[in-house]
Amino acid sequence: MRGWIATRVQAAIAAAASLTGKRFGLLVASSLVATSAIVAAGMTSGGKDLGPLAALVGRSLAAQRVAAEAPAPEPEPEPVSEPEAEPEPAPEPVASTPEAAPVEVAPEVVPEEPAPEPEPEPEPEEEAPPPKENKPEAGQIKHVFVISLASPGYEAAFGPANVQMPYLAESLRPQGDLLSNYKLLNESWLANSFAAVAGEKPTAESEADCPEYEKCLLPVETLSFPDQLASGQFSWHGYYEDMADTAGKPANCVHPEPEATEAPAPAPGGYSSVLNPFVYFHSLLDLGDCATNDVPLTELEKDLRKADKTPNVSYISPNLCNAGVTPGQCPEGAPDGAAAADAWLSTWVPKILKSPAYKADGLLIVTFGAVNPVPNADPTQPPTPPTSLKTGTLLVSPFVTPGATDATKYDPYSLLATNEDLFGLNRLGEAGGKKVKSLAPQLLSENGGD
Repeated sequence: MRGWIATRVQAAIAAAASLTGKRFGLLVASSLVATSAIVAAGMTSGGKDLGPLAALVGRSLAAQRVAAEAPAPEPEPEPVSEPEAEPEPAPEPVASTPEAAPVEVAPEVVPEEPAPEPEPEPEPEEEAPPPKENKPEAGQIKHVFVISLASPGYEAAFGPANVQMPYLAESLRPQGDLLSNYKLLNESWLANSFAAVAGEKPTAESEADCPEYEKCLLPVETLSFPDQLASGQFSWHGYYEDMADTAGKPANCVHPEPEATEAPAPAPGGYSSVLNPFVYFHSLLDLGDCATNDVPLTELEKDLRKADKTPNVSYISPNLCNAGVTPGQCPEGAPDGAAAADAWLSTWVPKILKSPAYKADGLLIVTFGAVNPVPNADPTQPPTPPTSLKTGTLLVSPFVTPGATDATKYDPYSLLATNEDLFGLNRLGEAGGKKVKSLAPQLLSENGGD
């Protein structure tokens, strides 16, 4: 825990160092508000439900309060001097008759008692060692890569007929385990993303992909899977294609200003905060985790070179064009929709599969965070909502059976439960439901992949 707190503090310092002016003031103010919220909640609930950070802050505050309320020792009373006794009057002399001289007797010699030996000072008691913390441990899978795209529909993605993503369906699918009955909660990005990273139920705002950024910011008490990873001393990164600041330079954790009432419209085909769920969590924004770990996609290739530089969990998202979002997100004349997403996969997936981290203990999850609406025959009319939320999801790993198919019902809550189980973490929100299925048991089986 001490190591985790130090990591979080260093992350906050690093985040503050990267900010200036107004953004620095906002980070400091939000950190104070976040800490106050954690302390208040920790003192009322005993820290049982707010994670390790809330419990630690609550205990620290309680210890300080007890020390402050301890009564000061009362001063000892001054000794009262007793009056001196008056001397008794000397007796009057009495006349005596002469007597025989007394015989002198030698005084009795009394042997001196030996001085008592000083008692040995007690040896100081050794302090009991602090109890060991139950640190979560990962199983045989220690590096997870999650790619999220827009789905053209199950058949268009995986076939067997009318396949629009040939690399995914024909080259990658034979290497992995297809979850043929994976369904989204609805067609929007953020509702499914919040469920997959925090177990959050969809809301009216998230189902509309949060047009007002401020209304979708989740309070600091709402923890995410990256919060759990940091608490367990695991590493994570989010990698986002074309993420840049207002000047067009690559930047970390790009999101609308906290006071903005509406999220700015993204450039066609570029980066959008809608594809980046972590910028909506105060728990990640306020202590600097987002500013440190939410980075442009260009960092991924560098991090893949060595296993010890590759995060335990990597969330990877293309830009709006390469994620397969339609219509009108790609340059004129270039592939768009499912074709653009498939071409992007054929470029980046081989880099992941060749990395030392994947070869040693990796799992690649190609999933979908939204469903594309069906274009209307009348271009003046809006697209038709999808008729099915079935998208499928593909798992590729040395620990799965190549070419396998799993028809069990799964959803974004199952994805979160699986990732939490792989790293020995408790389940968040709806992922802890009794009916939620996790893939971890078969992935952690020693016979996996045979």
